[in-house]
Amino acid sequence: MLELRGVSKVYGGGPTAVHALRDVGLAVAAGELVAVMGPSGSGKSTLLTIGGSLEDATTGQVVVGGAVLQGMSKKEKARLRRRAIGFVFQDFNLLAGLTAAENVSMPLELDGTSARAAREVAMTALAQLGIEDRAGHFPDDLSGGERQRVAIARAVVGERRLVLADEPTGALDSVNSEAVMRLLREISRRGAAVVVVTHDAQLASWADRVVFLRDGRLVDQTAAPSGPESLLASGPRPPA
Repeated sequence: MLELRGVSKVYGGGPTAVHALRDVGLAVAAGELVAVMGPSGSGKSTLLTIGGSLEDATTGQVVVGGAVLQGMSKKEKARLRRRAIGFVFQDFNLLAGLTAAENVSMPLELDGTSARAAREVAMTALAQLGIEDRAGHFPDDLSGGERQRVAIARAVVGERRLVLADEPTGALDSVNSEAVMRLLREISRRGAAVVVVTHDAQLASWADRVVFLRDGRLVDQTAAPSGPESLLASGPRPPA
């Protein structure tokens, strides 16, 4: 579902150039949950923004669902993101003038879903994260953890084939973090590819595979050990 083929990303030029990614190769299959770990500044967030078509690679090739991003117009990339890619940003990126439910339903409405049908789907996603009672509230009236869960709900509504989450549980307590990981695990079971950036080894143990970045390079990857999901999540765990 997602392929990075020899991807590098350089910001700036000359002696002050920053090499955020260096020749990264990564493939994430449909139905797979992959955790990305590494120290601060290792390129984790850049990997997500490039994989989600929000930034262009300096060199290399990015493929989403068989479609090569290089050469796509901005309009084509926007359509791909709207229809196939869900993104959870560290700073949430919620629209202040829309309620929680409206923020979640907006991607569906932009893609042609009726307002009523989009709201029903949005309410289901909010309920899965335990915040359906906050559906009519604006972002400024929500706590940091509630805004985080609204952002996650927005990323997973509809038939998302690729979900990219940058520290999705950073503002949450352990109970709500578990709820988020249950939902992402369920999304992957339905056939989506899910990539989660995290610094939390316990969170990473929910993944099928963990990849490690350092100084912009993919230095290692391994099947995740048995962790919280094997003890807490309902249903059998897919093979790593």
